[in-house]
Amino acid sequence: MPSRDPVSLSLNSAETMRFRGWLRAPWDYFAMATGLLYWGVFGGLLTLIGGPLDLILPRPAGRRLGRFLLHQLFRCFVVYLRATDLVRADLSALERLEKSGGRFIVAPNHASLWDVMFIIARLPQAVCVMKQSILRNPVLGGGARLAGYIPNDGMTRMIRHASTALAGGGQLLLFPEGTRTKPDARWINPLKGGCAIIASRTHLPVYPVFIRSNSRFVQKGWPLWKHPNFPITLRIDVGAPLLSQPGESPQSFTGRLEAAFELELSKPHPLRRQIDAVPNSDAS
Repeated sequence: MPSRDPVSLSLNSAETMRFRGWLRAPWDYFAMATGLLYWGVFGGLLTLIGGPLDLILPRPAGRRLGRFLLHQLFRCFVVYLRATDLVRADLSALERLEKSGGRFIVAPNHASLWDVMFIIARLPQAVCVMKQSILRNPVLGGGARLAGYIPNDGMTRMIRHASTALAGGGQLLLFPEGTRTKPDARWINPLKGGCAIIASRTHLPVYPVFIRSNSRFVQKGWPLWKHPNFPITLRIDVGAPLLSQPGESPQSFTGRLEAAFELELSKPHPLRRQIDAVPNSDAS
């Protein structure tokens, strides 16, 4: 029996993938539009009720309610993404971290805009450090303020609020890059020092969290309306915790944390990041 030409096999495979993409495109557009509608309706509703509740409720009760509502909003959306086959996400490592309980700092790489959603969907007690502009956002701002999420517009104030939230039993979610990874970055952006200072003050473990995906959807510079190649595959892993050592400088701790990211994200992996030389492209 004659062997088949590898080039022909490759071309046939590419044609098959394009045909499958063409077949599922109407469903993908419908599901994506429905997802945006979900955020417009439920996110807007949460903002409408979150602002007044933040003024009325005692602060501890308001914080608990806000975190619960955001957790449910994110969790339901992750279920929707899986049910519609827009995203195939493996979040099992976060479930194990949630069951461990206690106080800790979660420090993920920041691959795309929706990273926080997948993490909060599995860590209901997490208090997120985020940009001040998101706290003013009409879709998420009211809920984020009610939940006691922390703006990163001032380092001293951010560290003080983060330490207070951890002392009160919260789990801190902080992206040590400070912003989403740049499209042309090899693995991550250079890390900021805030995570190291908070770890030193609170003596709590920092868990590096590694986010990998086959898509650059909603990466830095990606327009929200741009259609990616669905389904998107995403995996989140949790590394060994890092503790600040007595007398260790923030620079030294940040260097250890950065080395953990470099070591893990550079490993051979089906979802290993590829350098994106042209912004807004969907790299696999």
